[in-house]
Amino acid sequence: MATTSDIRNGLCIRYNHDIYKIVEFLHVKPGKGPAFVRTKLKSVTNGKVIDNTFSAGHKLDDVRVETHKFQFLYNDGEFYHFMNTEDYSQIQLVEAALDNPGLMKEGEVVTVIINSEDNAPLSVEMPASVILEVTATEPGVKGNTATNATKPATVETGATVNVPLFINEGDKIKVETEKGTYKERVKE
Repeated sequence: MATTSDIRNGLCIRYNHDIYKIVEFLHVKPGKGPAFVRTKLKSVTNGKVIDNTFSAGHKLDDVRVETHKFQFLYNDGEFYHFMNTEDYSQIQLVEAALDNPGLMKEGEVVTVIINSEDNAPLSVEMPASVILEVTATEPGVKGNTATNATKPATVETGATVNVPLFINEGDKIKVETEKGTYKERVKE
């Protein structure tokens, strides 16, 4: 059993007959009344995100988890297939278990969170940022902007990312995986 003081990003808990992962939280101590914790919970089974408020000291049923490194192999349309980098065993996950599947390219090494009670994979944590090549984007026109103009660009995984006007096809860019946003152009 855990309490609200144990809440942290990535903690997996049992709530409403399902397993949820805490995506973000905020401890609030109002001037009047008891403290509480606002949380955003993501279901690991269907991917739904809900908001919930726990009062201070509330008991939580935490789920014991293990983390393992897996390599992303391929997506067959229905499942995403991964291989354990230690024992070469393979697992498959539905898209809802992935945080940002559009930014994952084949061969990427990710961390898979596994329920230690029944060895069921719960969710996938990607690296903080990935480097992807821009495959399609319109050329930026110089002088048609005041500040911070962006344009859509398609990267090698098929995802669309808003990038600055100076980015061209063939450029490699660093993309922040949590928000799916452009971070910087990568020099080779």
